[in-house]
Amino acid sequence: MVSNKIPLRQNLARSARGFTLIELMVVIAIIGLLATIVVQNLKSATDRARRVKAQADIAQLKSALDRYYLDAGSYPSTDQGLQALVSAPGGNGNSNVNSNGEDPSNWAGPYIEKVPPDPWNHSYFYQSDGNSYILKSFGADGVEGGEGKNADIDGSSANGVRLYLIAPSVRAG
Repeated sequence: MVSNKIPLRQNLARSARGFTLIELMVVIAIIGLLATIVVQNLKSATDRARRVKAQADIAQLKSALDRYYLDAGSYPSTDQGLQALVSAPGGNGNSNVNSNGEDPSNWAGPYIEKVPPDPWNHSYFYQSDGNSYILKSFGADGVEGGEGKNADIDGSSANGVRLYLIAPSVRAG
């Protein structure tokens, strides 16, 4: 009976020893590898989220610019800038006269609450001759051109005013 207890104690002693240093280092290396993969995936998701945010901001600004155009008869000039969507041109020291020589007296804004910076904390680029405009974010680097996260996000008007033609229905008969 005494001989049965000795092997049981030896088994308990073996299992209570713990892990070797090599086993611990292998586990830590695997955890480090997994953490690196997760961090890289989160970083690329953050870059994509910023681009989507910039596209949403540009869509909002384009909508406000179109409403301004409908009220004032032209887009804000380059000098008036996007700030003309928030406060009436001329109210902050800018000239009331736009690039077409017209006074936007039919200004019915504000068209947006404030002009947001792009997700990289740069101002959106805006340039207009009154009939069309260039609106874009220069991406993460803030410089025109680039690829990947540094690529420009363009929201410019294609050919000035967007016209929607509705064809009359043709009745057979």
